[in-house]
Amino acid sequence: MEDSRIVDLYWARSEKAISETRNKYGRYCYSIAYNILHNNEDSEECVSETYLHAWNSMPEQRPDRLAAFLGRITRNLSLNRWERNTAQKRGSGQVALALDELQDCIPASDSTERIVDDSELTDLINGFLASMSAEKRKIFMKRYWYFCSVRQIAAELSVSESKVKMSLLRSRNELKQLLEKEGVEL
Repeated sequence: MEDSRIVDLYWARSEKAISETRNKYGRYCYSIAYNILHNNEDSEECVSETYLHAWNSMPEQRPDRLAAFLGRITRNLSLNRWERNTAQKRGSGQVALALDELQDCIPASDSTERIVDDSELTDLINGFLASMSAEKRKIFMKRYWYFCSVRQIAAELSVSESKVKMSLLRSRNELKQLLEKEGVEL
C-alpha cells in the first residue's frame, strides 16, 4: 500500500493503519531499534511503541515521507531505552562507539544555547550530507543514524572495513571543519 493511503488511514483513525504500517515498515523499524539496542524484546517493544506514537501524532502531522517519520520515532524511542538500559553500566555497543566518534564534531550541550537557531545547525548538517558522494553519505548515515557497525557497513556496501573507517574519519573531520568555519562552538 502506498504511504499516502496509509497516512489517510491514520487520519481516518482506522486500526488498519497499524497493520499496514507493520506490513510495510515493521522490519525497517525493527532493524533501526535492533542496531541500537541489540536485544530482540526491547527492539520489538520500541517498534510497537513506534506505532502508538505514530497513531497519536498523526492527526497533528501529515508526514511527506512515512519511512523517515517512522524511522525517527523508532530511533528516538530506541535511544531513550538504550540510555535507560545503560545508565548503570556505561559502555558497550555501537551506540556508545558512534557517539564517542562524533564527540569532537557536535556542539557541546552547554554551547547549544549559543546557536542562534537549531534549524541553522540542521541546515548546515543537511548541506554537508548533500555535498557528499552517495557512497560517503551512505557510510556516514549507516554509522551515525542507524548505528551499524563498521563490519556491517563494509559487508552491506561490499567495501573493506578500512575504507569505511577512513571514510568516517574524513567525514567527521570535514564536518568539524565546516561547523568551526560557520562559528558553531564545539
